[in-house]
Amino acid sequence: MCKHILNAQVSVRAPCCKKWFDCPECHAEASDHNLRKTAEMVFACKKCKKVFRKDLETFDEADEYCPNCDNHFIIDAKTPAMAIGVEGDDPRLNRDYREKQTQMIEQDFLSDRLG
Repeated sequence: MCKHILNAQVSVRAPCCKKWFDCPECHAEASDHNLRKTAEMVFACKKCKKVFRKDLETFDEADEYCPNCDNHFIIDAKTPAMAIGVEGDDPRLNRDYREKQTQMIEQDFLSDRLG
């Protein structure tokens, strides 16, 4: 799982070392060499778990989808955002869910104190 892109839809096979990575930053952290650029990339869809190739020189809008399951894998990346919170509190969670959890905890705390 990639810590740089939270919604990675595919893994990419690095042409230099033939290993799978979710993003170029993951390759840089795990390898002692630069990522080699190539015209043809090999992808593994995370939805259907099938591997496919794409020629980047003739890449168009139809190539933004997995040819096996039509998963749209070219999407805007969601990256982790810095946030201040309570330890164990995940800032990526939905705000409404966190507010409901906080209210439930406060109610339990008050009910224990009031008897």
